This record gives sequence, structure tokens and C-alpha cells, in this order.
Amino acid sequence: MAETDRELERRQETLRRWGPYALLGAGTLLAATVAPELTPTAAGRGTALALVAAAVLLQLWFERSGRAGRDPDMVSAGYYTVRWALSFALTWVNPFFAFYAAVGYFDVNDLIPTKRWRWLGPFACSIPLAGSQAGGMPFHETEQWTMFAGLLLVNNVLLTIVSYFAEHEEMRSRTRAATIAELERTNTALQQALDENAALQAQLLVQAREAGIADERRRLAAEIHDTIAQGLTGIIAQLRVVAGQPDPAAAHEHLDRASDLARHSLSEARRSVQNLAPMGLANDGLLPALRKTITRWAEQYGTRADFTLTGKAQQLHGEVSATLLRITQEALSNAAKHAAASRVGVTLSFMDGEVALDIRDDGRGFDPRALPERSGTGGFGLDGMRARAERIAGSLTVESQPGYGTAVSSRLPLV
Repeated sequence: MAETDRELERRQETLRRWGPYALLGAGTLLAATVAPELTPTAAGRGTALALVAAAVLLQLWFERSGRAGRDPDMVSAGYYTVRWALSFALTWVNPFFAFYAAVGYFDVNDLIPTKRWRWLGPFACSIPLAGSQAGGMPFHETEQWTMFAGLLLVNNVLLTIVSYFAEHEEMRSRTRAATIAELERTNTALQQALDENAALQAQLLVQAREAGIADERRRLAAEIHDTIAQGLTGIIAQLRVVAGQPDPAAAHEHLDRASDLARHSLSEARRSVQNLAPMGLANDGLLPALRKTITRWAEQYGTRADFTLTGKAQQLHGEVSATLLRITQEALSNAAKHAAASRVGVTLSFMDGEVALDIRDDGRGFDPRALPERSGTGGFGLDGMRARAERIAGSLTVESQPGYGTAVSSRLPLV
């Protein structure tokens, strides 16, 4: 589009520069051809020759002055007026010189500075043209004057129509140019936005990678806590019993439990390192895994533990099942270490849109607001359970009071 505009400007510049010479040359050639008929006297031909020379000199002066192509001013308007006067005089001598008068139609906007007076230029140029069309000036008959008036009217009506469409086309061109310029600015702004978006995306990828690394560290730490730490806690508890057990048979039984816990914890640790679901879910579904976990815990600590299912059991996403099982294991481990409970109840409820897990004990309880900060030797405990639930858009709440037991409740989306 820009190349087309430049080509059009070059053609317009060529027309402005060579148009007067071409039209003057055409008028001179035709006038010379019919000179004996239309310009029979030597004085008339001499006048025509002098006027042609004056027109050429005027054009050369205007070009050499460097005013061609500049914004219109009073000097350019004077040039336009003198040129019209020469064309009128030439047309008076010979009507074929009206070709030279027509040049005023093409460059009036480039030479007349005041817009409201520009209509005078084409109107003035139409006078010698209408006179030439009526048979040449001066007129000697009434019919020629009548014909001149009619031709002058028709020429100006045509000029008005052409000027109207030319003006509207120019307005459309300006509007189109403004639209193109606006589109270019918009494209530039869009490209800048795309560049900024690409930079932001790269930054977000870096942040997401860092967040993923941190989250994976927390997950692995929680997995290790849920496997090795809990298993070692159970083994220590069994070994303590063995240390104070005088009966060899009973001590051997506790050693067997400790050995089973060690093997189970080792398998869980391997599964966690491989980033797989808890071992209990590898071969069983969630419900059998929960029942086995609760039964094993009850046998290990000699505490009554009941499991209750409410609602219609549904197949859950692996991450949801793993989270429920891990929360259950952590809550039972906390109950064994801190609650000194005589009874624990685990309830799994399938409801509309969510699955709920509730673990209650009748132990000594505690004040949730007075929990100490997690130390380097402590477990992940409540923080770990809550983080697991929140990682899959769930929640975890703890209700407890010294002397009245503890209730851990988790709500997860039913996926």
C-alpha cells in the first residue's frame, strides 16, 4: 500500500511538472496547423508566438524558483493568475490554445492557498474553454453568446460533479490512510504485548518450575514421614514392649510385629520414591486398604478401632484415594503417639460432590491453638495432613479439647 501511494505521488509530480508544457505544446501545434484560417494576420501570429514564449519563461521561472511542490502561498497564487491570463490571451488569439487553459484544473489545490477561493480557479479556466467551444473569441453574433453561456454552465456543472466525487474520494483516502496508520500502531502495540506476554510466560514457567520443585520436596518429605517415620515409630513401640517383657513367647510375638512393620515401611518407602500411590492401594481399592490399615493399627497398639462407610462407595481418582489413606495413617499415628485413646472411629462418607473422612478418638485431647511450632525432630502431623488435602482442593479441620478427645475431618472433591 505504501509503495502504491509513492508511485501515485510520483505520477502526480510528473503531471504537475510537465503538464503545462505538454498542453501548451499541443495548443501551439494545433494553432500552427490552422493558423491561416484562425490567425490570418502576421500581427496575430506574432502575438501568439510572444505569448507562448512568455508562458514558457513563466513556467521555467516557477520551477527554478524552487516553489514547485511547496505549500501554496501568495506567490504561487500569483503564478496561477498570470498563467491563466496568458492562456486567456492565447485562446483569444486562437481557440486551440484553450488546451493550455485546462492545466488550471489539475493544480489549483497546489497553488491557491485559501480553500474557499479555490473554486474561482476552475471557473476562470472554464471561460476560455467555453469560448473555444463556442467557436472562438471575440463573439460577433448573439447565438455565439448564447452558446457560450450554455457551455459555460455545462462545464461548471460538470466541474462541480467531478469536484464533489474527487473531494469525497480524497476524504476516503485520508480516512483509509488514517485507518492504516491506526492499524500499524495497533499492530505495533500488539507486538509489544506479545513480546511482553512471551517474557511473562517465560517468567511464569521459571516460577512454576521453582514452585513445582518446592512442592515436590514437600511431597517427598511428607511421603517419607508417612512411611519410614511412622514405621520406625511402630518398631520402636514394639521394641520397648520387648524390652520390658519377661515372657519369651510374648517378646517373640512383638519382635515379629516389629519385623513386619520394618518390611512394610521399606516397601512403602520404595513406592514413595517411585512417586506411586501408597502400597496399600497398589493391589487393593481404597476401602480394603483403609480396613487393612485400621485393623493392622488396632492389632499393633491393642486399641479398638472401628471403620464405618456411609453413602454409596464410588471409584475415586488415585490422588484422592492416596490422600484419604495417608490422612488416615497420619491421624492413627498421632492417636497412638499422643492421645492414649481406648477407642478410635474412622468414618468414610460419600456425599454429593465430595467425600468426607472423619477420625475420632476418646483420648486426652489438646488445645489446637496451643500447638508448638514444628521442630526438626517432629513429624509433619496436622500440617502435613492439611497440605495434602489442600493440594487437591480439599480441606481439613481439627476439633479437640483437653480431656475430650480429638476429631479430624477432611473434605475432598468427589473426583
